[in-house]
Amino acid sequence: MHCVYILKSLKDGSYYTGCTENVQKRLIEHNAGSSPYSSTKAPFELVWHCAFQDKSKALAFEKYLKQGSGFAFAKKHLH
Repeated sequence: MHCVYILKSLKDGSYYTGCTENVQKRLIEHNAGSSPYSSTKAPFELVWHCAFQDKSKALAFEKYLKQGSGFAFAKKHLH
């Protein structure tokens, strides 16, 4: 399964959207500061995730959530 997820920074309240096969492992990695974005905003909490069987559909939905109307949709319905 491929999951699209949204994390909330407990440090500054910002949100991060990503895609992974293992949400819990990825949350641990973000909280450990293993990527440039998360290193300054950790700790994070998982606020939403959705599983897809098709990787391309998961990546397309992640991309949608990071763009104008998708960002507004996520803010209104998923946070």
